[in-house]
Amino acid sequence: MKKRIVLATAAFCILIVAVVLCLSSCGDPLGEPQKGDLVAPVINTSPLTTEQKLLETGVCVPVETTKPSVFGFKTRLNVKDYLGDDPENDKPGVDVDGYVRQEEIHFSNNNYAKVEGVITFRGDNYRSSGAYGTAVMTEYKLRKVWEITTGELKKSVKKGEWTGSGWTGQPLLVKWDEATKQLMNLYDGKKRKKDLVEVIYATMDGNIYFLDIEDGSATRDAIKLGFPIKGTGSLYPDGTPLYVVGAGDDMGDKAARAFVVDLIRGKVIYEYGYDDPFSLRKDNGKFCAFDSSALFDVATDTLIQPGENGILYTMKLNTSYDASGVTIKPSEIVKWNYETSRTGEDTYWLGIESSACMYDHYFYACDNSGDLMCIDINTMELVWVQDTVDDSNASPVLEVDASDGTAYLYVSTSLHWTKDKKDSGEIPVMKINAATGEIMWKRTYECKTVDGVSGGVQATACLGQNNISDLVYFNVARTGGKKHGKLVAIDKKTGGEVWSVEMKYYSWSSPVAVYDAKGDGYIILCDSDGNMFLLDGRTGTLKSTINLGKNIEATPSVFGNTIVVGTRGKKIYGIVLE
Repeated sequence: MKKRIVLATAAFCILIVAVVLCLSSCGDPLGEPQKGDLVAPVINTSPLTTEQKLLETGVCVPVETTKPSVFGFKTRLNVKDYLGDDPENDKPGVDVDGYVRQEEIHFSNNNYAKVEGVITFRGDNYRSSGAYGTAVMTEYKLRKVWEITTGELKKSVKKGEWTGSGWTGQPLLVKWDEATKQLMNLYDGKKRKKDLVEVIYATMDGNIYFLDIEDGSATRDAIKLGFPIKGTGSLYPDGTPLYVVGAGDDMGDKAARAFVVDLIRGKVIYEYGYDDPFSLRKDNGKFCAFDSSALFDVATDTLIQPGENGILYTMKLNTSYDASGVTIKPSEIVKWNYETSRTGEDTYWLGIESSACMYDHYFYACDNSGDLMCIDINTMELVWVQDTVDDSNASPVLEVDASDGTAYLYVSTSLHWTKDKKDSGEIPVMKINAATGEIMWKRTYECKTVDGVSGGVQATACLGQNNISDLVYFNVARTGGKKHGKLVAIDKKTGGEVWSVEMKYYSWSSPVAVYDAKGDGYIILCDSDGNMFLLDGRTGTLKSTINLGKNIEATPSVFGNTIVVGTRGKKIYGIVLE
């Protein structure tokens, strides 16, 4: 409680300040929840027309302010019809003026995963959840139950080592069906284990680890990729034992790339995205990190993934598998790239680090050069663009409003290009109409930034459901001070801040919502000092905390009562919700 205090002497004033500083340095790393709205958001009060409601029309159309021409967009297409095991038919791609996909892609809302688990970054094509199932809690406490040690990967003498798990670094959690489980190269004991839930975790030491979620023991041999993996892999949604993951940086003269992995034999069967001459970057596409988590359309057997070289890749995989392994023969390989009036080599770089979300046949992605883009994936035409002001690392999150049938996107940015000489500035948090790209509301937060370790919003927003369905959560780094942060709960309709908690240590990890048997929501949040918090999603009240030793950049995944996350301290942990 705040009190007005009359200070009688300067000496007493100094004493009070000393006590406050001591409490600040020694106290709880998460502050008490604060109510109210210090700065009102800017709200678009114009009523939506039928054309602006994505689900009613099934069509996205720009308004005057979101036409790509406003931003000076120039796009290009390259199509390669065949790539398989017949070298005579393996011809280079051709630049084309237009394109119509042979089999149309239509994602069915966010009914993405056909297997139990969390199988891509934030679970589905809306990027809406990092948890599967219900958490049966009685004490609402966090308890560490297992840990394993990972390693490090030395890039060069000058650039040091990649260690542990980084951003976004979310593990995948999957409960395989019994028939598939028997085909894979699991250890015999794990094949026999009923209801096995496997953790698949690619980390920055260049390995893919396979673990039993119950105790952290290995389920099969790790796969060595030899490249640091910062992002999050993706599994084929219908349970086909196929996995895709991308490297987060090159290794000396070996360019970063994406890997397609057969999980029956445990081997890489295809690589793409490296040294791509279609890239418009001056390094001829040699640098191409794949932090973005791929999506699969099962109906057309199509892989969709953007890269940091400024190229959006789609390809029909022609997947098949049996007891001998998984095979793919990619065809209809389509590449889309772009440049704008402000993209450059020194600022506003080309490329997409965040994971894209999709509704039906529309692809939404934020990029490094301050753009939120809507692309018709069936024609590869850019539909609309919204200016997000700065470099976006957080993924856009899509939600359909049940009250009016309209689809919306929640986005934010890092503080990078727009920082001032004191490394300070404002970052926007926005709700966007998914049909037109119009801003529905926007609020801003003052932040600091550090070169290479950005401030602002690195974490992807968390959508509330059930008793917290009116709220969306943003994790803002380096606000309130260079080392500090803030978790804010924002009213989805108004943009008003319902509550916030001050964090002693900033965070890049995306918050995850879990729900108990009553449907009440709780937020799991990790920070750069190795703390994991469990908060009441309705009020922000801290329920439990546990320290895991080192910076948690990675985003946790949850299966039932078990949380899995890695740290920069070369550990992967299993945490139980009690």
